[in-house]
Amino acid sequence: MLTIHTADELRISWDADPLKDGAVAVEGDRVAGTGPLDVLLERFPGARVRSWPGTLGPALVHEDPLPEAPSPRERVHAVLKSGAAAVLQEHVDTPELRAAAQRNDIVVLARTRPTAIVALGRADLAVFDVDGACIATVCAGRLVHRRR
Repeated sequence: MLTIHTADELRISWDADPLKDGAVAVEGDRVAGTGPLDVLLERFPGARVRSWPGTLGPALVHEDPLPEAPSPRERVHAVLKSGAAAVLQEHVDTPELRAAAQRNDIVVLARTRPTAIVALGRADLAVFDVDGACIATVCAGRLVHRRR
């Protein structure tokens, strides 16, 4: 099913100018399109729409050691709750952490890289409120964190 994620603002990259009422269409684990919400609704009739308060943009790369938690799964989930969908290889240094990252579709990178929302690229998205707190994280097209 195709889902359109929309927010008060969309940033294709975090250094790009915001687009008011922008949206990202996600099909499976890929970005099917970006642009104004009304344009995507017309292009993808019948799509499920998830509206978020705040700013929608590409998921982050978690550059630091994974947060401490009782289990590898919880350490990875803490990363997802921060708005990241990628971690650095040097911080995923045990078989248990690598397995937890893989099960959750976390990208493991040799080094950091800029993030952006790209047509047909992997659908890794994050939504942040005005205070910078993560409201939602989409990893490979799946909603993996939603603040209630």
